[in-house]
Amino acid sequence: MHPTRNDMSEDLRIGIIKLLNERLADAIDLQLQSKQAHWNVRGPHFLSLHELFDQVFAKVQPIVDEIAERAAQLGGAVEGSVQTVASRSKLPAFPASVSDGRDCVDALSKALAAFGKQVRAAIETAESAGDAGTADLFTQASREIDMQLWMVESHLECPSMKPGSSADSAAGA
Repeated sequence: MHPTRNDMSEDLRIGIIKLLNERLADAIDLQLQSKQAHWNVRGPHFLSLHELFDQVFAKVQPIVDEIAERAAQLGGAVEGSVQTVASRSKLPAFPASVSDGRDCVDALSKALAAFGKQVRAAIETAESAGDAGTADLFTQASREIDMQLWMVESHLECPSMKPGSSADSAAGA
């Protein structure tokens, strides 16, 4: 722990820093999964999905930064290395071989939903601990992730994105 004049007890700060670092791993993983989808998407909806996945990346970036900075504010070490993220993330893995637009949408929506669930649990944990600042940070993150999930999932409802649709047939699927 780094010294700080923050009036929260050290025990409380240690627990919250652990929580923040756990969700940081998920947030970084989510951000990288959005880039994985962005780089690999193919199909008749390429351009719109390519741009959408880049938007998700951009919207998750401030969440990553705020989680990391909150851990530092409380006197903690930020644990955001690739190795740490790989070992700690609770998100489902993005399949390496996925490139079909609908499959990319499906995989990224699963990751967004899983992150949203973890963030909502973190809100409750921070509130129960008496850390309104961290609870507020996670509440803001929850709203943004719900928005991004809605944007991504909306593509699953599109008739031309469903397996066996005329767009799939025309694309040779």
